[in-house]
Amino acid sequence: MTQVARESPEARLAPVHADRRTGIQVLARAANVLRCLAESNEGLTLAQIASRVGVARSTVHRIVVALEEEAWVRSTPTGYRPGPGLLALMPRAGVVGADLRPFLVELSRELNETVDLSVLTGHTMTFIDQVVAPRLLRTVSAIGRSFPIHCTANGKVVLANHDEDAVRALLPTSLPRLTSSTITDLETLKQELELVRRSGVALDREEHTIGICAVGCALVAADGGWFAISVPVPAQRFYGQEERLAAALLRCREDVLAAGHYVMPHSGA
Repeated sequence: MTQVARESPEARLAPVHADRRTGIQVLARAANVLRCLAESNEGLTLAQIASRVGVARSTVHRIVVALEEEAWVRSTPTGYRPGPGLLALMPRAGVVGADLRPFLVELSRELNETVDLSVLTGHTMTFIDQVVAPRLLRTVSAIGRSFPIHCTANGKVVLANHDEDAVRALLPTSLPRLTSSTITDLETLKQELELVRRSGVALDREEHTIGICAVGCALVAADGGWFAISVPVPAQRFYGQEERLAAALLRCREDVLAAGHYVMPHSGA
């Protein structure tokens, strides 16, 4: 009598479990690649990405190619950066402050300057919206680009609204010097953050980029997300105008708060 070999349920499920584990691993690696790019100030090469996420360069290449096809990653002359396709996901996730757009436009018109909206993304602030000033000499940042938090107006104002433990967690181990004005000493930065807590506004005096200054204020969304509205200004139009710029920015924040979409951040001091 011929016997028919019967496959056990465990054996039938083994390939399914293996595929599931593989899929989860791929997703985790893709997330690490995106997180790595979001936290970098400059574009990264495949070799740099592989080194930072601890994955073979060939594997990183396959992941990056797939992400690039979805426009979640883009190639630039300095390396790979987060792509515009990520922004398309944000409104559905409640991340992008689309309801802030009219306030940004109004502030830009009042000051005749560029106005930016950014969100806290890990250890960086990422630009998610911008109203560009209609003047020849102006500042423009790429949507989707991330900036460090220790030397930018939007970053410092968010830091100032966290307690000391949270500040340490948000900051890198060392504070990179980007210009001669960058604060690289933690104690000096703490003193700066105390001033920000008192005024509600942070200033960037050419700390991130020579020739560009900024003012920034923070907002907290209903879901707890941290946002910052900032006004970047060429240095020659900034010095001596700090109070005027800060006053206009704070009025803008009051209008946002009155609309009821966001709340005033509570200082962590």
